Amino acid sequence: MLMIQTEIAFFLFLLGAAMGSFAGAMAWRLHTKRNMVNDRSECEHCHHKLSVMDLLPIVSWLVLGGKCRYCRAQISPLALFSEIALAVIFTISFLFWPFGFASWQAEALFAIWLVYMVILDILTIYDIRWMLLPDKLVVPLIIIALLDAALRVSLMQGVNFGTYLMYMFSGLIALPGIYGLLYVVSKGKWVGLGDIKLGVFMAIVLGWQKSFLVLCLGNILGLAIILPGLILGKLNIKSRIPFGPFLILGFILAGLFGDSLINWYLSCIGL
Repeated sequence: MLMIQTEIAFFLFLLGAAMGSFAGAMAWRLHTKRNMVNDRSECEHCHHKLSVMDLLPIVSWLVLGGKCRYCRAQISPLALFSEIALAVIFTISFLFWPFGFASWQAEALFAIWLVYMVILDILTIYDIRWMLLPDKLVVPLIIIALLDAALRVSLMQGVNFGTYLMYMFSGLIALPGIYGLLYVVSKGKWVGLGDIKLGVFMAIVLGWQKSFLVLCLGNILGLAIILPGLILGKLNIKSRIPFGPFLILGFILAGLFGDSLINWYLSCIGL
């Protein structure tokens, strides 16, 4: 059994790295309005078509020293980070999947989760580079989330249609509801509409408790990056910071370890 788990984990690591490379290409194609299916990958600087040897996940970036083989222009470290991050996330998701793999619903949820990870990786790259969370990616996430929520609720005891609606709408109040209020109060200066829509997806999937956890984790992670930047003078109060990546990381942590984190917090406050 351990050998099988190790082989699956290794396969998912390789798959995640490949999907991370795919995510980087898709983010660029989406931004440049290229064909998402038929266009071949090319250097962003010299536009030379890339060969298979230029597209090996992780390996190509390291072997080429983070530069284009043809024009020697610098390739953003974000490409390498995307591949490594998704490889690690795919592996950790398998090792710590909270639903286990004893039912078809749990297995289906895991497959959907991996799809989420790829789309969220594309969104992370897009938000970091161009400060936007495109509807072309967020809306499909929301649609898939409706199926995801139904599967999650089906694993609970005493399930009915009312339970499903409560699961979904309680989450909508916890995360996008708060962000929507901040958007209105700040007239869009504190959070963007993209963050609210992303919050809708996360709320449908996770319900109110873990959605609130995403909100807390996202803000903590954001402060951990922003405060040092402010102190060192690299950022100021007018600096634009993409918040989507912090929410996404919070979503991953809450989705995989949410129950443990919530129970740990409740034990800390004596509940």
